[in-house]
Amino acid sequence: MSEPIHDAVVVGGGPVGCAAAIAMTDAGMNVAVLEAHADSQRAPDSRTLALSWNSRLILQRLGVWSDDLPATAINTIHVSHRGHFGRACLNASDLRLPALGYVLRFSDLHAALRTEARAREIDYRSGFKVRAVRPGAPYSEVSGTSASGEESLQSRLVVIADGGASLSKSPTQRTRDHDYGQVAVVGLVESDRLHRNCAYERFTATGPIALLPCDDEFAFVWTCTPERAKQLLSLNDTAFVHELRSAFGDRAGRFISTRLRSSFPLILRVVRQPHEAGVVLLGNASQTLHPIAGQGFNLGLRDAWDLADVIRTAPVDTLGSAPVTSQFRKQRRSDRFAAITFTHSLAKLFSSDFTPLAIGRGIGLVMLDTLPPLKRDLMRRMIFGTTT
Repeated sequence: MSEPIHDAVVVGGGPVGCAAAIAMTDAGMNVAVLEAHADSQRAPDSRTLALSWNSRLILQRLGVWSDDLPATAINTIHVSHRGHFGRACLNASDLRLPALGYVLRFSDLHAALRTEARAREIDYRSGFKVRAVRPGAPYSEVSGTSASGEESLQSRLVVIADGGASLSKSPTQRTRDHDYGQVAVVGLVESDRLHRNCAYERFTATGPIALLPCDDEFAFVWTCTPERAKQLLSLNDTAFVHELRSAFGDRAGRFISTRLRSSFPLILRVVRQPHEAGVVLLGNASQTLHPIAGQGFNLGLRDAWDLADVIRTAPVDTLGSAPVTSQFRKQRRSDRFAAITFTHSLAKLFSSDFTPLAIGRGIGLVMLDTLPPLKRDLMRRMIFGTTT
């Protein structure tokens, strides 16, 4: 069954896909969102997201951010290397900002974005499993299945924001993968000390450990080997807290309890943006980063905002044309390259406990902490990205 033509179809109804749909609707586009999971099948999602101050500004412009959103501010980031000298403190006051960023649950942000998308009367279709994307001119086609059976939509522009699930559906997409040989163990941990809106990035012999203030707890991301991750997940809560305390130390207080533990493998995946007209990639469908420094989701949100910025000045009948999609690729190139290079370099730099390298890292942290211009430049790039 074929349906009327849309200006844009977004494949993927997650946070980045919803943000892109809202931004394009604000730019005057007629947008449909195709989400593979039906509302009745949506399982509770305990993941947390670290949003930069710039991401808050984007969400504010989209009408999503409000005081009702249960977000915890990050005012300070404390960076240190356990067992070695050198530390750095990044403060919001250094940039005269109210906060460096925020931590909130994936499910809370996703719900707010979906509510806003439906309030804008965006054609949001849950339970639509995309089977194929066929780029074309002047219209591309997205086909798949829903509760109604086989369906096909035509669109001037197809925006793929499904985290990479559709890579197999488009043979023209080429990827470059790097397996870090690491796993992130994530969850929530309670400390006997108030977090005071301070986040921690602590490099240890077994891998980096990030603690993010989340309500009255910390959300943690512990990078380790697959074997170590399997062992950690097999422990009971008491034993796991002991291991985390031994690895991290008492810098954030004494850990008391933990909950909602899970894990996921760490890879770098860079997907070449399609060169044919009619299709663009956003977020994890375009690049999947190491979680160190928390750049992945923020980069995806900037993808969505810049796409809307590009199409806002384009005539509707040119949305899927090569000049428009080429302009988007050009506008995102430097920011994308900088974020990929930054996170990959940090992951490699802090993955070894080789003594000379550890000394060099300590010197680097001291320099960062004692050279305010260098610190401010790094903070701006982490918060706002790199502009062309």
